[in-house]
Amino acid sequence: MNYLSTRNKDLRMSASQAIAKGLAPDGGLLTPAVLPRLPISSVETMKEMSYQQRVVYIMNSFLEGFAASELTAYAAEAYGGGKFFHEDVAPVVKLNDNTYCLELWHGPTCAFKDMALQMLPHLLTASMEKNDEKKTVCILVATSGDTGKAALEGFRNVDKTKILVFYPKDGVSEIQELQMVTQVGGNVGVCSVMGNFDDAQTGVKTIFANEELAQILAERGYFLSSANSINWGRVLPQIVYYASAYCDLLKSDAISKGQQINVCVPTGNFGNILAAYYAREMGIPIKTLICASNHNNVLTDFINTGTYDRNRTFYNTISPSMDILVSSNLERMLFELSGRNDKLVRDYMGQLAEYGSYRVDSSIRTKLRQTFSAGCCDDDQTRAMIARMWKEQSYLIDPHTAVAFHVLDEYRKNTGDDTVTVTVSTASPFKFCSSVLAALGVKDQKPGIEILDQLTQFTGVPTPAPLAGLKNRQRRFNSVVEKSAMENCVLEMLK
Repeated sequence: MNYLSTRNKDLRMSASQAIAKGLAPDGGLLTPAVLPRLPISSVETMKEMSYQQRVVYIMNSFLEGFAASELTAYAAEAYGGGKFFHEDVAPVVKLNDNTYCLELWHGPTCAFKDMALQMLPHLLTASMEKNDEKKTVCILVATSGDTGKAALEGFRNVDKTKILVFYPKDGVSEIQELQMVTQVGGNVGVCSVMGNFDDAQTGVKTIFANEELAQILAERGYFLSSANSINWGRVLPQIVYYASAYCDLLKSDAISKGQQINVCVPTGNFGNILAAYYAREMGIPIKTLICASNHNNVLTDFINTGTYDRNRTFYNTISPSMDILVSSNLERMLFELSGRNDKLVRDYMGQLAEYGSYRVDSSIRTKLRQTFSAGCCDDDQTRAMIARMWKEQSYLIDPHTAVAFHVLDEYRKNTGDDTVTVTVSTASPFKFCSSVLAALGVKDQKPGIEILDQLTQFTGVPTPAPLAGLKNRQRRFNSVVEKSAMENCVLEMLK
């Protein structure tokens, strides 16, 4: 299968080239030329498979040039060997007869990014070998909190790779920052950026577009690639867990064969819900995709009005991984909903770059409303949902998951739709101890890493082992730079 740019359908690459490059040369996002279909009989087949087997079954049709035996080995490495502290990898937890929670945080960094970033290093290094690439790849990452640590952990000490992560100073939780700045590995680097996530993400995109820098790095024996969700190698593994969740519901008799479900996803950069959309288009019976945003509600407004406008106040919220105003993966959605009209997508992205906004045509607006519902909530509503879920369900959730449950609650009140719904839980509550404890009414909080034990003592829920291990880690990285100096960080690391 070939991959093409969302901004130029004539620009085509193989799967290995698309994964190695990460971003198309014209700035577009590389997307499958066609989406494979999964007949309902495939769901029956996958129902009895392990998570690792489901990974191979789905990813195989996207990755021409990769043998099934290779993918089997990668899946075993990525999701086996004790890396995930739940035997189901991505378990589906029942809350009531029509509400389930897909827990995606049982990996080595306790966030859903592990689901893709444990697989991506295998796909990337294999792609380099298939492309006969002799240079070392430097992975550049802009993170709003979770991607950075997951990428660092996935790529640490991987041969022929280096990784440099940029995160917004004071824009992530204390635990998220500790996870990154204490990262071990001889090929890793971490730097905070003055500003917000969009500043860091824009800085990384500017570096990728700098041809002079690319030439300098090539002479030094390096090339750049991405571990952000602009890389197809990040999106593809995420499709799997939506198909897997449906199979688990079917296996447990929560639904019948072919029965539709809804999916509610907390998202800022749109990659996670985009993967659910692809699963739906492939044939997984998903009726409505419910897009949940925090106070930075640019996606809510876009889905409800058809106008995307990043010219608005940026809020630092208690769900920081969603504090985003420029949702990169939305470009892939525009490509699909426009009938793969690359010129139209190119025009919209040009308007976004120049004016900070664009308005899609009536056809796209209609398709958006047929497929998606959208809602948002502020920090007070997020805290209220954390408290409510603990009081009513004895179920402890993080602020991002709380955003999703609030939006789902409002959706059901407004529509009366009682369809079985899978709500996506994207992070362990222990990554956001201060916010969770505050939501539960605890004002006198322990300092630093001691807060992990405090949350355990208050709730009786054990601290995940990867986070408990932070107690013995030493801080390695302290750099803080302006956005304009990010390029210098790259040059310094790749001397």
